[in-house]
Amino acid sequence: MRGGLPDVVRRRLDPRQRFGLRATLLAVAVLLVAVPFGLLLEQVVRLGPVDRADKAMANDLHEVACTNAALVSVARVVSFLGSTRWLTGCAVVGIVVLVARGERRLALFAAVTTGLGGALNSIAKALVSRPRPTLDGCELGSAHGLSFPSGHAMGTTIVYGTLLLVGISLVARRWRPLLIGAYAVWLTAMALSRMTLGVHYLSDVIGGIALGLAWLAAATSAFEIWRQERGRRRTHPLEEGMEPEARARQRVHAHTEDDQPVPRPLP
Repeated sequence: MRGGLPDVVRRRLDPRQRFGLRATLLAVAVLLVAVPFGLLLEQVVRLGPVDRADKAMANDLHEVACTNAALVSVARVVSFLGSTRWLTGCAVVGIVVLVARGERRLALFAAVTTGLGGALNSIAKALVSRPRPTLDGCELGSAHGLSFPSGHAMGTTIVYGTLLLVGISLVARRWRPLLIGAYAVWLTAMALSRMTLGVHYLSDVIGGIALGLAWLAAATSAFEIWRQERGRRRTHPLEEGMEPEARARQRVHAHTEDDQPVPRPLP
């Protein structure tokens, strides 16, 4: 035993080892959820300072929103684009396109990540059981179920993030940072829209984004492990996508379609 850990544990966590790389990747994903989400959860459950700040901010924002019809209209549109119905449609369309283009591994990744992500949100809500905000004054939006973590924020993080990861390899490299930036802006807009409508606290939306990002990290790590088990090289998903090879495959597919003979009309 060296450094306080048994040698067998040290070997398994060593990123230079094959299994160690897998364990390290998954450990990082677990930490991403354990730290920010755990801190928020502790505050919400024991009604700590964050909970009190949540309620004060919700009341202040609600007063502003009640006198700004344009702000509320924008918030409702943005919020709809994070609804379960809309996100499910986006995920299904993305999966169908991937299957049609022959990217079955990416389609499976998208289906599992988005499907289990929704189940994870339901489980987290049931475990925490935080009621939604109760605000005086005008009613701007209605929502059913529990409050923490925000389903809109978490669903937006997972679904749009999944589509970004599976599609970024098909985009020219110079546009990729712009897409990532747009994704971050969209997450912020979704979070603000739910708070503006008075159906979530700040910690709800932050918790939803944190848990969504952690789930994406875990799913991406699992996919990376699967790739390496099949002898494929290690990738950098945010820079080159989940499967960098997809870009070359789609180019071949496009050339194949272009080379198909055009049928002549019958005389």
